[in-house]
Amino acid sequence: MADFVQSSETKNAVRNLAAPISDVTTFDGIVQSVITTNPFGCVNYMTAGTNHPGVEKTRENYTGRVVYQDVNAKTVGIGSHRFNSVAGYTAGAAALMAAAGLTAAHAGTPAHDAGDDSFSATLRCHDANGELYNLTFARDRVTLQSYSDDAIRTKVETWADTVPALA
Repeated sequence: MADFVQSSETKNAVRNLAAPISDVTTFDGIVQSVITTNPFGCVNYMTAGTNHPGVEKTRENYTGRVVYQDVNAKTVGIGSHRFNSVAGYTAGAAALMAAAGLTAAHAGTPAHDAGDDSFSATLRCHDANGELYNLTFARDRVTLQSYSDDAIRTKVETWADTVPALA
């Protein structure tokens, strides 16, 4: 019977933020800056006959929360909706606020509770050394996943130190 032999050693690292990222615009700006400026020096690669950029977004989720309040500011209902893009989140939040049927059903006035919204986006990065790793941004943390070379963590950490919202 053959044994399993360890073929790689991957690591994960998390940076918990001192304060949540303030809003979706700031969040999206951080994610887009990594994609457009490629601060880690990632390189394009090919897999299964498909070309990929050095940094690409592979997943994103944006959850908006609406609270319905009566005339005494008492919460009478809550709605939470998840969207797969910033545009969907923005349009969805506006649509929820304007949904007369939901407002009537809750018997309250809607208010977008943006402080309780959540955002996440995962970027796949291809390091110049050939490693593929993921960088997941959430409103309250950044997670570096599936890397083995500590130089990758150092590059990401050094960059994150220059972004005030990631303190």
